[in-house]
Amino acid sequence: MSEVLLGLVLMLVLGKLGGWAAERVRQPPVLGELLAGILLGNLALLGAGWLGFLSGNEGLRTLAELGVIILLFQVGLESDAGAMLSVGWSSLLVAVLGVVAPFFLGWGVSAWLLPEADTLVHVFIGATLCATSVGITARVLADLGKLQAPESRIVLGAAVIDDVLGLVILAVVIGSIEAADRGAELRATSVLWIIGKAALFLFGSLAAGGWVSKRLFGIASRLQIRGMLLAGSLAVAFLFAWLADLVGLAPIVGAFAAGLILDEVHYRDLVDRADHELEDLLAPIAGFLVPLFFVHMGLAVDLRSFAQLPVLGLAALLLVAAVLGKLACAGGVLRRGLDRLSVAVGMVPRGEVGLIFAGIGAQLMLHGERVVAPAIFSALVIVVIATTVVTPPLLAHTLARGDRWKTSQPPRAPAAHNHGGGGSTT
Repeated sequence: MSEVLLGLVLMLVLGKLGGWAAERVRQPPVLGELLAGILLGNLALLGAGWLGFLSGNEGLRTLAELGVIILLFQVGLESDAGAMLSVGWSSLLVAVLGVVAPFFLGWGVSAWLLPEADTLVHVFIGATLCATSVGITARVLADLGKLQAPESRIVLGAAVIDDVLGLVILAVVIGSIEAADRGAELRATSVLWIIGKAALFLFGSLAAGGWVSKRLFGIASRLQIRGMLLAGSLAVAFLFAWLADLVGLAPIVGAFAAGLILDEVHYRDLVDRADHELEDLLAPIAGFLVPLFFVHMGLAVDLRSFAQLPVLGLAALLLVAAVLGKLACAGGVLRRGLDRLSVAVGMVPRGEVGLIFAGIGAQLMLHGERVVAPAIFSALVIVVIATTVVTPPLLAHTLARGDRWKTSQPPRAPAAHNHGGGGSTT
């Protein structure tokens, strides 16, 4: 317990300071929290070897995993299931291209540079590059006052769909790795079963979750117990995370689904009684646990591996694959007159989602070895940092360029309409 307490002091203080420093230079706090973890994890190089307990302590690891569950629960709460189902074809195509292109490019780079690794390792690295951090892009668009632009709506809609597709791919890859580790033969029917299981879980959660939450909060409202809004919501999040794990999916899939199914209509009475929205009640818990997750991810990065040319070479080519894969999203914008490059750039940052995927891979075992070895994890962290840092200024530049291009175009002549019912138009 003493190690947990000391670890919390160091991780919280340095994580918050890192987040503050990142915001001062107009970067997302997650980047500062990650760098704080990298600093803590490598103080042994300066003689502070006694801090090595931070990365191996089970209590701190458990708290960090709770943090990522809370994070995905928050993402689900902020996502609109109806909006996800009603977005235009452009958002859907952008999301599909933003998953397929980086997946195969990352797979190819890994297979080329790591020929001795198992095929499933290449697949997992490709899956890690699929992620898009909607939070980072949304923050940049908000700062620029561009949230209502058509390009922004396409990006944000696509990023949400991208998250769902990424979670399904993650579920498939994890199931495949666990089956291979048990010595089971991976067949096409097994992969289809994993895909079907993930889809059934997500859509089943949307279908049945409303019924569950309505009755749960109805009972809570009648009991009139203080704190039931927060306690009940967390219970739903942890229940769905447990159910996801029970059926062989990552717990974060369940947490995301729980956030999607919670409808304010079901707990409005509790909100009125508490005088706080659910998001406001979750904020202090997320402020405590979520930074722990990113700091804990940083602890796994060994700076000594950055001195190895193979690691830097892998990171450089994965970065190229990560950027080019998302730039392919430009081909998914169907509507004319829009800035396709800004849409593609908006899909580039990996942020917290990429770290989540990489962190899961660092814990998975295949034939007695980690799927994401420390050197590979360090390379993926470089990719996450680079895509996160480069996106804000690049997106600001492309949006400004797009505005200049639009204002320089001559106004289009209105189309002639035929109201006569049978003649021709000119």
